[in-house]
Amino acid sequence: MNSLKLLEKLADTQSLNSEEYKFLVDNYSQETADFASQLAVKKRKEIYGNSVFIRGLIEISNICKNDCYYCGIRCSNRKADRYRLTKEDILSCCDSGYGLGFRTFVMQGGEDPYFTDEVMCDIVTSIKDKYPDCAVTLSLGERKRDSYQKLFESGADRYLLRHETADSCHYNKLHPENLTLANRMDCLKNLREIGFQTGCGFMVGSPYQTSEHIAKDLKFIENFKPDMCGIGPFIPHKDTPFKDFKAGSASLTCYLLSIVRLIHPPVLLPATTALGSLGQNGREKGILSGANVVMPNLSPESTRAKYELYNNKLSTGAESANGLEALRKNLKDIGYEIVTNRGDVRKEDKNE
Repeated sequence: MNSLKLLEKLADTQSLNSEEYKFLVDNYSQETADFASQLAVKKRKEIYGNSVFIRGLIEISNICKNDCYYCGIRCSNRKADRYRLTKEDILSCCDSGYGLGFRTFVMQGGEDPYFTDEVMCDIVTSIKDKYPDCAVTLSLGERKRDSYQKLFESGADRYLLRHETADSCHYNKLHPENLTLANRMDCLKNLREIGFQTGCGFMVGSPYQTSEHIAKDLKFIENFKPDMCGIGPFIPHKDTPFKDFKAGSASLTCYLLSIVRLIHPPVLLPATTALGSLGQNGREKGILSGANVVMPNLSPESTRAKYELYNNKLSTGAESANGLEALRKNLKDIGYEIVTNRGDVRKEDKNE
């Protein structure tokens, strides 16, 4: 097998078998990464041009009932400084974000039992009533199907639920036994069937991850064809069982962003905060690898540092909504432009 030929095949067919995906990961090099990014950028520009969509990220709570081994806000972390935004706090974030040009609001948080269907539906409806031209994305973890249905009917447009890993044995090494990959996949299936623009995603370099695991992730993405796909490097948190594991690779993450773009060209693909946190210009490198979404932080400045999923998480400068002009300039310098619309997923033919 030849990596460059495989990448050309993927660009043409949008499909490889698991062994071929594994070969691409095992034979990662700067040459293959550069070639993959060229192909990925070409595919993205055919659909989205030079547009980069911005999402206003609102981290609504760092209270979580789960105990995932990699996460800084896991319930057993007694050192976490817990907080929860009120409805008024959230609407205030939307008010300031709308004025800055944001037309998608992303509410993300731990699985906080306070945010019942009644509470969340009221918040979503209030946002949509005030800003009917905006999209609402939720990333609130695993819920029952009828809960997702109610959220959709209240006006939520998109739901991001990272699958984390498509291998059940690997999943069990990252999560306590009450959390299962089977349930995670059922949630994704339910979200898709209900009508959400649905997102999945995984960590790169998570503990115990192998190239075979990544190949399974890529094959799952090929089959599921998500509307959004969040891929970021694993970064350890000092107060978790994985505190001594090394971080994932930013360069491998960028390579995988390119591959995901080739697998499913219309996908909305963020250059994640984790990628920006791991190294200098990480966000820009993600865009140059095929990503087309960035999510500056709209959360109140008083809570941003408390939503610490991993060590040294960025929440200021060009990573924050306050730094939007700096972000705009950074992207302009590499040939891209921020657009202020909802930024919905498109068909492959941009004229359709």
